[in-house]
Amino acid sequence: MMKPYLLSLGAGLLVGVVYSLLDVRSPAPPVVALVGLLGILLGEQIVPVAKRLMAGHPPSLAVLREECTAHLFGPLPGRGTPPQNPDRAG
Repeated sequence: MMKPYLLSLGAGLLVGVVYSLLDVRSPAPPVVALVGLLGILLGEQIVPVAKRLMAGHPPSLAVLREECTAHLFGPLPGRGTPPQNPDRAG
């Protein structure tokens, strides 16, 4: 139950040590923080791709689009639902 919180704390401590070694002080400048968050988001995608490659599956752009894009970008507007027209009363 507490495992995700403890792992998150450990990851935060590790990032804090790395930032300290890079001489970035908290709070980090917004661009540094955003690049760090992008790295975390992209890093999450490395594990599933590496698992597929280690299982012997060839790299596939279709798989990356299907599995990674949804996680990276979330549901994009206009995907699967008709656009709403605010001028028309329904």
